[in-house]
Amino acid sequence: MMTLAKKLLAATAIVLTLGSAASAKTFVFCSEGSPEGFDPGLYTAGTTFDASAHPIYNRLTEFKKGTTETEPGLAESWTVSEDGKQYTFKLRPGVKFHANDTFTPTRDMNADDVVFSFDRQGNASNPWHQYVSGASWEYYASMSMPDIVQSVEKVDDLTVRFNLKSAYAPFLANVAMPFASIVSKEYADKLAEAGNQAQFNQQPIGTGPFRFVAYQPDAVIRYQAFADYWGGKQPIDDLVFAITKDASVRQQRLLANECQLMAYPNPADVPALQANKDLTVAEQEGLNVGYFAYNTQVAPFDKPEVRRALNMAIDKDAIIQAVYQGAGQKAKAPIPPTMWSYNDALKDDAYDPEAAKKALEAAGVKDLSMKIWAMPVSRPYNPNAARMAELIQADFAKVGVKAEIVTYEWGEYLERSKDKNRDGAVLLGWTGDNGDPDNFLAVLLGCDGVGGANRAQWCNQDFEKLIQEAKTVSKQEDRAKLYEQAQVIFKEQAPWATIANSVVYVPMRSNVVGFVQSPLGDYTFDGVDLKD
Repeated sequence: MMTLAKKLLAATAIVLTLGSAASAKTFVFCSEGSPEGFDPGLYTAGTTFDASAHPIYNRLTEFKKGTTETEPGLAESWTVSEDGKQYTFKLRPGVKFHANDTFTPTRDMNADDVVFSFDRQGNASNPWHQYVSGASWEYYASMSMPDIVQSVEKVDDLTVRFNLKSAYAPFLANVAMPFASIVSKEYADKLAEAGNQAQFNQQPIGTGPFRFVAYQPDAVIRYQAFADYWGGKQPIDDLVFAITKDASVRQQRLLANECQLMAYPNPADVPALQANKDLTVAEQEGLNVGYFAYNTQVAPFDKPEVRRALNMAIDKDAIIQAVYQGAGQKAKAPIPPTMWSYNDALKDDAYDPEAAKKALEAAGVKDLSMKIWAMPVSRPYNPNAARMAELIQADFAKVGVKAEIVTYEWGEYLERSKDKNRDGAVLLGWTGDNGDPDNFLAVLLGCDGVGGANRAQWCNQDFEKLIQEAKTVSKQEDRAKLYEQAQVIFKEQAPWATIANSVVYVPMRSNVVGFVQSPLGDYTFDGVDLKD
């Protein structure tokens, strides 16, 4: 069996081999996990978006660095009809696509690429709708895009019009999200002609600041600055993702300057990192929530009174102390307190094992056995899911509930946990992808997300009516009132135990310049440089 030290040396050798081929400047990011693929429309995980959507692709609108404010991306400008049902985008001229060993683009990005990028997700008859077995376009569906978008039409080569079924307030933010990345129709057509559609998800072509070079699963991803990028060539020549699942190993590598920036440090290590003169540690309140989602379609978790009883059995104070170690606070709502429309009037679940035991008895639940699903990766909303699962397991034992902890490789975990017949409850969390409450409440708890991002498999019509109405209201204060009411229903029905909102720390070498911490939890490296 390979020791931790040997694994570290082996991983380092891979990165150094790649780095030796670099031209002037190589930047190494110690990432925490492997991407599921490189076509962001197919996925919902931040790890996958960091490796695909952000370096390789662009979107019609983008989020201004460090904010949730949208700004022009591949669209230079746009107009919205008076009724809010028509968005017309003027595309940026002269945008180039990447090339690889099998494909060289013959034209610039145009309206055909935009129409294709969305049609393949929403149109079941599009030949690319099922190019990957089991493709569900989970994010597109969870954002209710099939219910919102009537059609996407090409007006001319540099003009695209979205016709919506009704006014939709978060639309500009939606099209800035990773699932809305613009892909190359010309590349897709060539691969389809060759009968090699799977390559689309393995050897990606985009318009972004870095082009994909190579991927060794669970080890390293290599990118190269795109010389013809419409935003200008990046200061970094080579960008390397050194996939390092263990937070302690990521830290060792950062301290040894084998990587210049790391994801998700152990909370207990943050003070030492902050005190290190060779490092800078960025921090901010995360736009996130960690949660424990019951399967509300499987007995006895189909009863709100059972879910509320189990919530009372969870000692969140102990979890905050042991797992977050000062970098988190107890969560009481399905959205974070840093987000507008947060309902601060909600009362958190009280920790009361005796009351929990009595409530389970009153609900007719005896000798309950269940599974606790523990994430295999560290995320800001849950830095140590294995430890959290152990604590919840011990809490449940005190009220007579026998719990078995299960886990899987990250991609498999995400896929299996969608199952409507899944046993028990799953530890997961969410960092907002567009700064709008809809991105939490509709994606994670709406009826469209059942069997996908809605791991609670919860569809409550009163809740659904409120969140759907909130999408069509133009004034933020009016939308906020609807979302506040929806949070009250969530708390009464308890499809989750809300666990924590966390602080996010990003340690980096002190010579890193230009990295801007994202409230959306993204790791993006356009504009990043290394001082001499």
